[in-house]
Amino acid sequence: MNLKSALQHVLGINKIVDKKVLAAVVKEMNSRRALNWTPKSIYRTRADVKTWNDALSAYNSVEDPVTYLIQNLYDEIRLDALLTSQIENRKQQVLSAGFSLKNESGEINKELTEALAKSAYYHIITDLILEKKYVGYNMIELSVTGAGDEMQISVTKIPRTNFNPNTGLFYSDYSNTINPVKYRELPEYGKWIIEFTTGDIGLLNKAIPHVLFKRFAQSCWSELCEIYGIPPRVMKTNTQDPSMLSRAEQMMRDMGAAAWFIIDETESFEFAQASGTLSGDVYNNLIRLCNNENSMLIAGAIIGQDTVNGNRSKDESAQEVLYELVKSDMETVEQDWNNIVIPALVKIGAMPAGLRFEFNPFEDIEQLFKFTTGLLPFKDIDDAWIEEKFGVKVIGNRMTSPDPSERGGEEEKVKKALDKKLSAFFD
Repeated sequence: MNLKSALQHVLGINKIVDKKVLAAVVKEMNSRRALNWTPKSIYRTRADVKTWNDALSAYNSVEDPVTYLIQNLYDEIRLDALLTSQIENRKQQVLSAGFSLKNESGEINKELTEALAKSAYYHIITDLILEKKYVGYNMIELSVTGAGDEMQISVTKIPRTNFNPNTGLFYSDYSNTINPVKYRELPEYGKWIIEFTTGDIGLLNKAIPHVLFKRFAQSCWSELCEIYGIPPRVMKTNTQDPSMLSRAEQMMRDMGAAAWFIIDETESFEFAQASGTLSGDVYNNLIRLCNNENSMLIAGAIIGQDTVNGNRSKDESAQEVLYELVKSDMETVEQDWNNIVIPALVKIGAMPAGLRFEFNPFEDIEQLFKFTTGLLPFKDIDDAWIEEKFGVKVIGNRMTSPDPSERGGEEEKVKKALDKKLSAFFD
């Protein structure tokens, strides 16, 4: 189905012939989106555990469920640097992985694969598919410009605050729940409107308390640095004498910007001391705990953070655990592209039917190169294959093998060494 027939099917138009008419129809269709929302200003206030509990209660309400509170809180905790780095580290491994679009026969369609890899909407859609694991759900609305080979697909992300996948309702103004739209009953749903959901509240819900406690610890630690970094000045004088008190105040103002106060000669002042307070160990331990918990939540392990007790073997093991999660993310992306995205693109005429999205198998290039170099003295390897796999331009042979009659018993040694290498590799 091409764009022309897709527009006829969606809009109920019997005949579209002229390209100008087609362009006008596309422009009109894009201007009247099925789901329109009112942008809202968000006033940032300090979030705490009460904010989290209120958001959960509103989300889990049976009578009137509300999603915007928890989604705004998700956006707030994403300001945490470590949480962002852990999520991006996991997502970017999927976004940078190679993929192929295969025909029904299993043959790779190189032209469409390259076109999809270069398109902007591939990264946007794939990113939103990966995001649903953390935030629970995502939804987009497609639009097109041009036709045929010049067709350009644009993706508009629907704010998660404005719809609830549990009820199937969309709100143009999330603070006003009057006259919601049942978006799954719209004719555009499944074609121009695409939804990704996990059916739960999202993984970031478990990260919220750790980010909030970490902020609390950082705030307290910064206050400690302010107090003990520039200690306040104390001056004793006769506070009953106005002239002496005035002179003392003037002296303290002229001596610098540090905090100061004046007490009477008969009074005394002392800082309260707690064990380990000055070093900040209490706050540092809490921050480290929160960081470790979020790392375990997102990456499955603590990677490269513990510089005191860390070592290479621990980091390598952690990377292996992370890669298992990345492979799970790849399977999720493949399922959503094959079951949701590609069928929608076929319906709007942006992609032919019968295609299947697959990530390319992972190859350990370093290990493959070691095996190849070890095999070179014993076997001939295709120059074109070496150039394709390792990017090394190979021209001819560097040297020829000696005559077997001159090698004596070396031929048997070579055969045994080759068998040993092959058995070690395939076992």
